[in-house]
Amino acid sequence: MRSRHGAFFDAGAWQRGFGSFIPPFPPGGGRGWGHGHGRGGGWGRGRGGRPNVRQAVLALLHERPMHGYEMIQELEQRTGGIWRPSPGSIYPTLQMLEDEGLIAAEESGGRKRFVLTDAGRPEAETAAQNAPWREYGDENVSQAQEFRDAALGIMDALRQVGFNGTSEQRAQALEVLTETRRKLYAILAD
Repeated sequence: MRSRHGAFFDAGAWQRGFGSFIPPFPPGGGRGWGHGHGRGGGWGRGRGGRPNVRQAVLALLHERPMHGYEMIQELEQRTGGIWRPSPGSIYPTLQMLEDEGLIAAEESGGRKRFVLTDAGRPEAETAAQNAPWREYGDENVSQAQEFRDAALGIMDALRQVGFNGTSEQRAQALEVLTETRRKLYAILAD
């Protein structure tokens, strides 16, 4: 799509689509990356290769009471940015745990802060012993950062070709991207 400056790419779409790229990178280098890659998807022992948000929430609350957004930030920080669960996965999990009587919400400064109940402590203790973020070792975090940096570099180069390249240069870039995608899938096929 051409922008108002006649460039091939829309800068706003660039920022919306790629400005905060987080690579889909499961711990241990294994397969099983399910749907929802990017911000909220990922890995874990949950069904379908998705993160075990319930276990993560309980493990965090075992440490201290937290707000939902604080949990999202904490999980992102503990996994080196590899896993940032979405509000759409955290808040329904909190509601479910509250409905089960395992956690309770307290109003604090106009916000809900969640705490464990006596009924929730045993499951939270088990979750804390097997906290999902422990699956991320330094090697995985480092390699994920390298993937992220490489992908951002590629996207920046693509943006430059899109904004400044000729029609022929954009066609060449498309060929390179198509071939690169094919080669990446071939790596998985081996």
